Amino acid sequence: MDEERIALFVDFENLAIGAREALGGMEFDFEPIANALAERGRVVSRKAYADWSMFPDARATMTRSHVELIEIPQRMGATRKNAADIKMAVDAIELAFERDYVTTFVVCTGDSDFTPLVHKLRELNKKVIGVGVKGSTSNLLPPACDEFLFYDNLEGVDRRSQQKEKADDGENGDVPALETLITTTLGGLERSGQGSVLASSLKRALLRKDSTFSEADYGFRGFGELLRHLEDDGLIELSEGPGRGDPVIQFSAGGGGEQQAFNLLHEVVSEISKKNGPVVLSGLKNQLRKKQSDFSEKKFGYGGFLQFCKAAATRGVIDLSWDEEAGDYTVTAR
Repeated sequence: MDEERIALFVDFENLAIGAREALGGMEFDFEPIANALAERGRVVSRKAYADWSMFPDARATMTRSHVELIEIPQRMGATRKNAADIKMAVDAIELAFERDYVTTFVVCTGDSDFTPLVHKLRELNKKVIGVGVKGSTSNLLPPACDEFLFYDNLEGVDRRSQQKEKADDGENGDVPALETLITTTLGGLERSGQGSVLASSLKRALLRKDSTFSEADYGFRGFGELLRHLEDDGLIELSEGPGRGDPVIQFSAGGGGEQQAFNLLHEVVSEISKKNGPVVLSGLKNQLRKKQSDFSEKKFGYGGFLQFCKAAATRGVIDLSWDEEAGDYTVTAR
């Protein structure tokens, strides 16, 4: 299998200052980025841009990591930041045209000024991965990339300051929300009619939806482990795919949580109809949530509540019919 060939461009001053200010004064360490990229392909070019007289210690460590240091000296009357941005953008575009074999560009910065560069590289059919410090990254940059890695979350970065930050903010990985994201994405891929859905295809679709997506944020060591967790929960089934480590994914045929949701629908419709007569679709979802506060049809890959009810009707759980007078669907339990 062909491996990705990666060109790395580092806006060093942006990352170094961002790490120091957002991560409790910690020094920027290039090794976690190098390790993350080694997992994604072969890095054939490494360039970092800064006025290196400002970072004498980093100069030595970056050189040992085989990074080419591009000097952007501070000149009287010149704006050093703009000079670094322009030089880095020009070098990236030049490399894109001169080196066809480079498939992936990694742009290490949180500066939104590089968003046009990302767009242009993608127009040239290059994959773009962004890397930035979470607290100093513009909201405009991550969605523009194919994938965005927050430096704070990379393996090997001192996480002490981040743990305090998360404790202060009450920020935790929401596994139920993650399950919903994955199942709705899987449902969309199945509806697209492109054949069997592979794990690799699902991961790419998730990154297209959210370039900052990482299973590690939810405590999983790899995407395969996350999929096995969902299989254990009865949401999906995994079967052998055409490539090793890339299984075919489909929704569970054994019912599991989905069958429980259908049973809940049947129970609620039965109770309401005994008290109030015919049940209309509008407001029915809220009635289900009164019984089960975390109910969501999206957890099972359905695009909306009507689609979920149609699936229940197909399985013989309810009857669903259009009422012209009410201008809504009428739901009855079987």
